[in-house]
Amino acid sequence: MKIQEVFTEMDDKGIAEILHALDQECKSCAPVSPLECITNCNVWKLRNELRMLCETMENPTYMKDLLNVLKNDTRIAILQTIYKGHYSVSKLQQELKRAGYLHSQDTLTEEYLRPLMAVGLTAEVHDQFYATTFGGRLTELIDNLPEFTDVLPAHSECYEEHILTVLLDGPKTFEEVKRCVPPKIVSRVLKRLKKSGLIATPKERDYIFFFRSKRDPAKETLVSTENKVYLNIPDEGISAKRLAQKNELSLRRTYKYLRGLKGKKLVFARKTPKTYTLTERGERLAWLLNELNKIVEETANFSEEFAKHKENT
Repeated sequence: MKIQEVFTEMDDKGIAEILHALDQECKSCAPVSPLECITNCNVWKLRNELRMLCETMENPTYMKDLLNVLKNDTRIAILQTIYKGHYSVSKLQQELKRAGYLHSQDTLTEEYLRPLMAVGLTAEVHDQFYATTFGGRLTELIDNLPEFTDVLPAHSECYEEHILTVLLDGPKTFEEVKRCVPPKIVSRVLKRLKKSGLIATPKERDYIFFFRSKRDPAKETLVSTENKVYLNIPDEGISAKRLAQKNELSLRRTYKYLRGLKGKKLVFARKTPKTYTLTERGERLAWLLNELNKIVEETANFSEEFAKHKENT
């Protein structure tokens, strides 16, 4: 079984069935020596990756660590390079140099390769670095969104990422967002996301809605346009901007008539809670983070089942 086939088969087969297939493949294999098994066997490679991933993903801060590792364009470039094959540090240095990344071999190893290895995205064998199966899956995902590396703060607690995935379900009020992250920093996080063009809020006039009161309009004298404005206010309320469009009036004149209707106690205003929504760019990034979460969760479950299976056998 090829490594790349394992996760694609998980949609059709159960984890237990895949593990059984791996066992059968190992039983039918007859390597000349243990070295041949370690060097050439895809099943051994996958088993070793899963064993290491199980240990790594048990860390409660794993998801935060993974995101912080990925928020670096040099590490993304390294993943995209070694995804194609095995590279020594010197060969990797040459490839990156062509792409404009100028780093010493020591820097590449300590600042970029080691962090990638720490979260299970890369591995090393005989001084050659390569992307693990898990690292390859993430590389394919983030390959289409290079902006991922520079719009979110590095070395963070990843509150921005959490809010983006929460907003993927739909607009949220400030109070709802505040339940997702520590209240003391929620305003600062939202401001950072808004500045990056990832979320947006309606302009003030758009979230002040006007409603008709229960007062009988027959008791008041209304001019033609004033009456038209009054009648075009739906039971669920409407913003001044939308009401102006509905009546084909300027916003200034609409407010003039609304003031008159409020003075006659036929209309009242109510603020609806300000909501935060994803921009088009924010939605793309939130989708990416959500897919990344799915892959991590799927891999963690598989590696955990593998560890249990290994103990039982």
